[in-house]
Amino acid sequence: MQTRYLLLMLMTIVTGSILPIQAGINSKLSKVAGGPVIAAFISFFTGTVILILYIILTRKHNFQWTGIKAAPIWFFTGGLIGAFYVSAITWVVPSLGAALTFALVITGQLIAAMIIDHYGWLGMAVKEISAGRIIGALLLVAGVILIRKY
Repeated sequence: MQTRYLLLMLMTIVTGSILPIQAGINSKLSKVAGGPVIAAFISFFTGTVILILYIILTRKHNFQWTGIKAAPIWFFTGGLIGAFYVSAITWVVPSLGAALTFALVITGQLIAAMIIDHYGWLGMAVKEISAGRIIGALLLVAGVILIRKY
């Protein structure tokens, strides 16, 4: 495998490993701030401030109003989805625990990703759902059952 590809895979693993930490932090914040939605707001606000500082300090931006104004409205639903996700995870993780919560999250992500790939939605290359992919998803479901039980 190419070095760049391996680095991208490693970065993805590290990024994934941070999500349970974020959920735990937001869960603690939720208890002192007034609930999961407030904690999600604070989390997004903090992230927004950091991104603004990054853009200002690095000057690594190519902001294009014309492209943004021409984009379909649904292009902006990522923030809505993110707000729902962070709020829901902040609410759920204290009850289910990090392992079960994220086993379920990963299972949901994989099923959605398989459907997106199968139909080529959102500009993805079409990759049909195969027996191997179904078996992989079923193994994840089995993992969820084992994590829940033990």
